[in-house]
Amino acid sequence: MIFSSKLIEDAVQEFAKLPGIGKKTALRMVLHLLKTDKGEVDGFTEAVARMRHEIRFCSHCHNISDKEVCDICANPGRNRGQLCVVESIRDVIAIESTQQYGGLYHVLGGILSPLDGIGPEQLNIGTLNSRVRETGVGELIMALSPTIEGDTTVYYIARQVADLPVNITTIARGIAFGGELEYADEMTLARSIARRLPIENYVSGVKSN
Repeated sequence: MIFSSKLIEDAVQEFAKLPGIGKKTALRMVLHLLKTDKGEVDGFTEAVARMRHEIRFCSHCHNISDKEVCDICANPGRNRGQLCVVESIRDVIAIESTQQYGGLYHVLGGILSPLDGIGPEQLNIGTLNSRVRETGVGELIMALSPTIEGDTTVYYIARQVADLPVNITTIARGIAFGGELEYADEMTLARSIARRLPIENYVSGVKSN
């Protein structure tokens, strides 16, 4: 692209650094801001700057927070006997959006991947171990990616707390509704067969819909 303004070019270059944003999309964003009221643009840039400089991570679960302890951990109505272990902050947002879970979380910050140099020390596994031991959590719900790395992480964590009376569960995995068997990978299909349900469960689910 050839720009007649160095200021526009610099702004486009910065927007294009965002994931999923190409230079053409970045240019549209910059031109939109150029037509926007200066006060609104100032509010936009200030909000982004404040977010980056003032955002914190919960001292309990490592979720994003405006305070030392996030609103989820501080909520007395949450089930403190359950810890849902997730890979990233985006997973917390996704699960919360379902409004089907009422326990607490623990964000690992990734999963074990020796080939990428990610070991237990690079993740929040140590604080998870301490948290389980100190709070007497009754159930760990492992909501990690259904991959070899994800399963390895689940196995490692299970070994870390094997001496404790804590129940370890995983989220159900299988063929998505509307999916076709021929396009399912072997591991997903195998798990679907191994974790098959009685026909009564399937029929009741259909009737409820």
